[in-house]
Amino acid sequence: MSSNTKVTKTPPLVEQLKGGLDAPICLTWELTYACNLSCVHCLSSSGRRDPNELSTEEAKAVIDSLADLQVFYINIGGGEPMIRRDFNELVDYAISKNVGVKFSTNGTYIDAEAAERFAAMDLLDIQISMDGVDAEVNDAVRGEGSWAASVAAMDHLAAAGMKDFKISVVVTTHNVTQLDDYKMLADSYGAQLRLTRLRPSGRGVDTYDELRLTQPQQRELYNWLMDHPDTLTGDSFFHLSALGEPLPGLNLCGAGRIVCLIDPVGDVYACPFVIHEKFKAGNVRDSGGFGEVWKHSELFTEMREADNPGACGSCGSYDACQGGCMAAKFFTGMPLDGPDPDCVKGHGDEFRDANNLVVPKSDVDHSRPGAVAITLKRRNS
Repeated sequence: MSSNTKVTKTPPLVEQLKGGLDAPICLTWELTYACNLSCVHCLSSSGRRDPNELSTEEAKAVIDSLADLQVFYINIGGGEPMIRRDFNELVDYAISKNVGVKFSTNGTYIDAEAAERFAAMDLLDIQISMDGVDAEVNDAVRGEGSWAASVAAMDHLAAAGMKDFKISVVVTTHNVTQLDDYKMLADSYGAQLRLTRLRPSGRGVDTYDELRLTQPQQRELYNWLMDHPDTLTGDSFFHLSALGEPLPGLNLCGAGRIVCLIDPVGDVYACPFVIHEKFKAGNVRDSGGFGEVWKHSELFTEMREADNPGACGSCGSYDACQGGCMAAKFFTGMPLDGPDPDCVKGHGDEFRDANNLVVPKSDVDHSRPGAVAITLKRRNS
């Protein structure tokens, strides 16, 4: 090599991803706000169908644009996505376009026939949502009978030969002690365990302080994840990396950079946990469709610019946790350049205690009357 040759150093992957990608690695698409359950932490406050939700043809047009962008897969949710009458049609259409489909469901609509159909499909992955390894813990959050329904769905999937589905759990103060039991449950089905973080979005704004982990429980979860690296997390817990060795995956908020959300009426948000006008980038019904929103929206362009670490910049753990979750900050009234409310160093609690914070409400709420109430008390840790 010539002594005059200039060597260009490739920036770390995290730094590259901060500038955004030509297409999202994973796009979450809430097909409908309709849901037969009323989970108290529902990120989208689902329950009632929005009469303006995308039609079948409009949804197929979105799939066409995602295929053109070479999106690897879409994560379909709701609401309960299987309530849509065209659910199977849209799944089939996406797969025919080589767009993989992962869908999250409460399991109540998965009978033996549906399970056999799903088991025979390529490019399809299913996540069954549970929030307690037993009915007492689960049903207090998701509603009476929901635990039995999810177990029945898993039985049907297993009987149909689909043993690689996921059990998806939002980790709360009430179920964090059940992680070993969850792992055994997943193993018994040949399934994978997926843990996600509780965010104060949707109805979770009102239940966050009741369900959030204590500081000792956060360390308990961190240690458990370090001991179980095969557990899927979707990079939910990168804020825990400030406790020591980084968790597997990216310690990065991917909102508007590598992930985003399309809601049932076609609005595009920075991530599934910030369904609020402040974080709406556009609508797939606009000229140019989803591709135009992803590539050129003013919001996403701003989000892909260099970060301001704000108050967290002076913390020695900033490189590990990157300041935490934008959605968790926003929906607890924290400034976006402030600490994560669940900061493992306690800075979030300190900030909340010292300031009179105004908690914003989402402008999207499709809750049905009579949502289940939390009946469990916070467990000591």
